[in-house]
Amino acid sequence: MTWQQWLDIAHACERHGVGTLLRSDHYLNLDGRHPELGSLDALGTITALGAATTSLRLGTMVSPVTFRHPSELAKLVTTADHVSGGRVELGLGAGWHEREHAAYGFQYPNLGTRMEILSEQLQILLRSWGTDPFSFDGKHYKLDRLDAQPKPVQSPHPPLLMGGTAGPVAARLAASYADEYNTTLADPTVARKRRASIVAACEAAGREPIPFSVMTTLLVGTDETDLRARAKRIAEIRGLDRDQLLQQPPTGWIIGTIEQAAQQLRALAEVGVSRVLCQHLPHDDLEFVAILGEELTPLVR
Repeated sequence: MTWQQWLDIAHACERHGVGTLLRSDHYLNLDGRHPELGSLDALGTITALGAATTSLRLGTMVSPVTFRHPSELAKLVTTADHVSGGRVELGLGAGWHEREHAAYGFQYPNLGTRMEILSEQLQILLRSWGTDPFSFDGKHYKLDRLDAQPKPVQSPHPPLLMGGTAGPVAARLAASYADEYNTTLADPTVARKRRASIVAACEAAGREPIPFSVMTTLLVGTDETDLRARAKRIAEIRGLDRDQLLQQPPTGWIIGTIEQAAQQLRALAEVGVSRVLCQHLPHDDLEFVAILGEELTPLVR
């Protein structure tokens, strides 16, 4: 996406009552078919958007721990929080796109090691945003008497989200450190199972269950004709057949007219999903932002 597209979408969200805009944190196009399509840095983008908006919450969904040192990450998020006046949240995960790491020269250790790094980064972030100076002596990071100033605008700190499939290690880390857990492309059956893992981990940690959210692609039309037109555009972007997309949608996608989509969203709410993050395709379709904020959201808020 271009900077102008980010500006346009952010301003459309504010006009039409969409409260939060989260962006992925990737440096390469992920579909493997369009390597010429680039990506602006996620945290640079949300910092700039913080200065260009007034009420929209902004953040990443999610940043890989392999891209940035946790002290740098804490400082970047704090900076964005100051620029926006306290409207930033951070999604953090272990990372997964191996080719992206090779292209940019980032280390890509095995999953077990990345989960160790995630654990240490979560601890360093929270302590960097805390009130007291601290030192840290971990397997992957060592900090000596850090008193990170200034602190974030939000108190006690910007919301910290984790993303994944709610495996045992991730659930334990989320229960210990996160303010929300997000999973992707989950239908109600999968969402119920993954949320149960997070709830159980929170109970084991002596903590109330944290909010559980789902990120998925939303394909919604005002009527059947509009739906088919929007499906055609998304199918072209994703290299899919439109009719097959409508008849056999990918698992977890929400597809239909406004009322049909509302029913699918209510089904997620019934299994404990607290919010849905709606992947927006194509990026220049600002009319969809209006549909999302003014027509669909009031039915399920």
